[in-house]
Amino acid sequence: MRGNPIEREVDLQILYRLTWFATDSDVNREVNNGRGPVDFKVSRGSKDATLVEFKLASNTQLRRNLEKQVEIYKKASNAQYSIKVIIYFSAKELMRVQNLLKELKMTQEPNIVLIDACKDNKPSASRT
Repeated sequence: MRGNPIEREVDLQILYRLTWFATDSDVNREVNNGRGPVDFKVSRGSKDATLVEFKLASNTQLRRNLEKQVEIYKKASNAQYSIKVIIYFSAKELMRVQNLLKELKMTQEPNIVLIDACKDNKPSASRT
């Protein structure tokens, strides 16, 4: 992996899970309430549950996932909220995601988070 970005969803999920270390929130991975496993369910009791689903921008099923997947999981889990995290590694992937979001009329959705994981568009912190 030396010099190469992490590009597998499972590796990104491990990093995300580590950010919750020592928190008061209940964080569970791959929760399956009968309609398939959601990446994470974060809660502080049964009335405060948020589902977090990670997707790579290169995922060929991204459109279907954005349209239906998380909403199905929310109903099955009795979750009030959801966050859809999309990670892109190139300008081409970003453009694809932006076009999909526009087609689906989701460009203003506050629960969709895009993460820029491009390695060629940010200056090194050690050189600034």
